[in-house]
Amino acid sequence: MIVSAIGQGMLWAILGLGIFMTYRILNFPDMTTEGSFPLGGAVCVTAITNGVSPVLATLLGVLAGMGAGLVTGLLFTKGKIPVILSGILVMSGLNSVILYVMQTPNLSLLNQPKIQDVFSALNLPNYFDIIFLGIIVLALIIGLLLFFFNTVLGQAYIATGDNEDMARSIGIKTDSMKILGLTLSNGIIALSGALIAQNDGYADVNKGIGVIVIGLASIIIGEVLFGELTFAERLVAIVIGSIIYQLLILAVIKLGFDTTYLKIFSAAILAICLMIPQLRKALNLKGLSEKEGK
Repeated sequence: MIVSAIGQGMLWAILGLGIFMTYRILNFPDMTTEGSFPLGGAVCVTAITNGVSPVLATLLGVLAGMGAGLVTGLLFTKGKIPVILSGILVMSGLNSVILYVMQTPNLSLLNQPKIQDVFSALNLPNYFDIIFLGIIVLALIIGLLLFFFNTVLGQAYIATGDNEDMARSIGIKTDSMKILGLTLSNGIIALSGALIAQNDGYADVNKGIGVIVIGLASIIIGEVLFGELTFAERLVAIVIGSIIYQLLILAVIKLGFDTTYLKIFSAAILAICLMIPQLRKALNLKGLSEKEGK
């Protein structure tokens, strides 16, 4: 179960990397996540059941997610709808899109090929195929993100998040950067949805409910544990944070709690992690006041 949780953590870390692009760099939460995640899985699973190879089906899922992000970006920048509301509108609309794609609320991959089957020839122990897949995909995504953020376009994207007015004053088209960020972010999120759907063996229209909490937990746990980091280290910290989060959820299950209420434990873990910096600050202030009193 620990090996399985580590593999799951790696696949969920892809979601965290996608959310990081908007939540931490552009400084706004994108609710499209809860629509693009199951959309990626739905498109991928539907394509596989119709005879498309798992690799191509996964790429189709990514493209679908990018399309969802593009719509959110256009509503936000051109339609002047607040970003949270734009994300909610697209997320709500995607529910119908997913039903249209699958023609059913859920779709199974029973007896169908999956992307992790490429490791079957290696005769790996149970669940190690997911770990291998996670390592390869994460290395590819982190490498591409580092390359992107070291380009002129990537620096313009970061500048937009740091100070939009300054970025606009030096000629950066900030609206284009926001559209780009939402598009790429939701493509990565949909990739996570496609891989997790293949790992779980099915796609479901309701699979996106609460996933933004899981992605945020990966980011927050990594930041709380490691503090100040370089950009590359922050990306790796998200992966570690995601694995730790899955291990915490495993611990909750092993303690005998009803898995029906798992989402409330997920929310509680995230809330605690978010409060840790404030608790540290309060303890430091208390320690300083005691020293001054002496």
